[in-house]
Amino acid sequence: MNSWNTAHFSRTRTRTRTLNVGILAHVDAGKTSLTERLLFDAGVIDRLGSVDAGDTRTDDGAIERERGITIRSAVAAFTTKDVAGDKAGAKAADETGATAGATPGDVQINLIDTPGHSDFVAEVERALEVLDGAVLLLSAVEGVQAQTRVLMKTLRRLRLPTLVFVNKIDRAGAREEGLLDDIRRRLTPYIVPLTGVRDIGTARARVVPRAVDEARTTETLADADPGILAAVVDGPQPTQDELLAALAARTADGSLHPVLFGSALGGQGVAELVEAVTRFIPASGPVGAAGLVEASGTVEPRGTVFAVRPRPDGERTAYLRLYEGEVTQRQRLVFRRREADGRERQVPGRALGLDVVGRPGPLTTGNIAAVTGLHGIRVSDRLGPGPDHAPQFAAPTLETLVHAREPEQAAPLRAALLALADQDPLLHARPGPSGGTALLLYGEVQKEVLAATLAQDFGIEAGFEPSRIRYLERPVGTGEAYEEVRRRGHTGFWATVGLRVEPGPNGSGTVFAYETELGALPRAFHQAIEDTVHATLLDGGSHGRPVTDCRVTLVRSGYVAPLSTAGDFRGLTPVVLRRALEHAGTRGYEPYHSFEADLPLDALAPVTALLAACGTEFGETTGGSTSWLVTGRLPARHVRDIELRLPALTHGEGVWWSRPSGDRPVR
Repeated sequence: MNSWNTAHFSRTRTRTRTLNVGILAHVDAGKTSLTERLLFDAGVIDRLGSVDAGDTRTDDGAIERERGITIRSAVAAFTTKDVAGDKAGAKAADETGATAGATPGDVQINLIDTPGHSDFVAEVERALEVLDGAVLLLSAVEGVQAQTRVLMKTLRRLRLPTLVFVNKIDRAGAREEGLLDDIRRRLTPYIVPLTGVRDIGTARARVVPRAVDEARTTETLADADPGILAAVVDGPQPTQDELLAALAARTADGSLHPVLFGSALGGQGVAELVEAVTRFIPASGPVGAAGLVEASGTVEPRGTVFAVRPRPDGERTAYLRLYEGEVTQRQRLVFRRREADGRERQVPGRALGLDVVGRPGPLTTGNIAAVTGLHGIRVSDRLGPGPDHAPQFAAPTLETLVHAREPEQAAPLRAALLALADQDPLLHARPGPSGGTALLLYGEVQKEVLAATLAQDFGIEAGFEPSRIRYLERPVGTGEAYEEVRRRGHTGFWATVGLRVEPGPNGSGTVFAYETELGALPRAFHQAIEDTVHATLLDGGSHGRPVTDCRVTLVRSGYVAPLSTAGDFRGLTPVVLRRALEHAGTRGYEPYHSFEADLPLDALAPVTALLAACGTEFGETTGGSTSWLVTGRLPARHVRDIELRLPALTHGEGVWWSRPSGDRPVR
């Protein structure tokens, strides 16, 4: 047993726990291979699947197998010995007598294998929300890559307990000390190596333990933990047990990151990784006196749907992570949904099928279940009370129009896209001009995957127009307009509608309010006005750009019974709303991207000249010894051109990363 594995921890842990752990990495770092290895070593599968062979457990979609990339989050579970929980649970039992005579328990680890390609950041966002901790995977050969840095920034901002696993130690070109220096410089200085490698870069590579009382490790712990700092400064020097206890506490709050080396294909270092996960990632949820996770049926259940998979029979399977309470089979549930236009709606349903991942019985706090019978359920629907979490990634900045190549497939194409949008609401599928369907996207790879999915899963050949940047408008003032139902010939509608438009805070979306009495109109007429307001703003203002971050208030209404219909209000509302927008005035905004460019020394001048010509707002430029790191923001419309031109300007050595990052007024 490694020396760092024998420490006693003062922190109480559960003796029977569930840990939801995400595996995150840059493309091709080995996420899916590591998942296969973990399941194989635990006896869940009887042979290792291969990404190249297309027979892995988690990449179960035909497109994922064909391309060798993870597109949708997948869940797989295994059980292992809860070494840390055994000690803490036994101690708690001795002190309280609550579980006297009980045998030590296991820990169930639910692995959530997330996408690594930047075009699927929405999937990563939803996975992070349901995790207790994460394993960030690096290749010992390629080292720190662009998406690795994006993920670490997000993980540290969320303060999610994160371990770093350096994969592929048996590959030629693998590094240890040099890679640790790169991690400290390019990811975070707050790392603690727990293992090292003998004969790295060869087939004989083997993992060896590293002592936590090394001078550099103690210095790192002192920077993050006040107790260790006081012991280093004032004495006596901290013991190894004290250092390990501080490492556990600071890993739990996201301040420090244990680093382990290994090989997913060869199996080296994987057992050490599993033990580190059980020791350093704490379980969430209410905890009883003896450290046992408690779930009460009296607490209103609260959870999140983070994945939806279609079944061959057309039914949907929703993956639900429960934060509180309990869900039983056939229980009635009410989910909340935040629509693309900012509205919140309720989605009732009944859990006809409830398959808890890795265990029988009801769904309890901290666990995940595959739920069927929830008609119309979508990703990001939330169960129970509580505010929505702020999104971790900006909205997509690209828009495309999709047409069926065969006219008779136009209706099936729209139905298929709406079904796919249920699995990824950030697609925002909506009717477009000329019978097409408008989609929001993050990148061109996402478009290619959608085209292949439509062809293979739905038998529809679709054509995608070239992607274009999605501009927005926001009101700059207050405007009001109305139309009275004096006579049908005046407006063509038996309806009175008056609307006021005002600016709202950035990010607020569209808020619809009433100054009229709710009973002044039949409910169907009220609903027709509200739905049409949101649809009209999404379709675009005077310049054809979607209008957002505004408050629309119904200030006047009326109808003539029995002549008025909901159709009259749907027809009149856009006329009045566009007139109110004209009175308020709007301003256009274009999306921006934050970027980082890692450049060879001789490429700084030509690349910064190109960026400056694109209207870049430069941030920091650091480095200068072996490379330059340039940061900043630039209009999204220039990103594709820079990605295409960067290899030539940097002789293929430049690394570019960018992501949506708000917007700026159109110049």
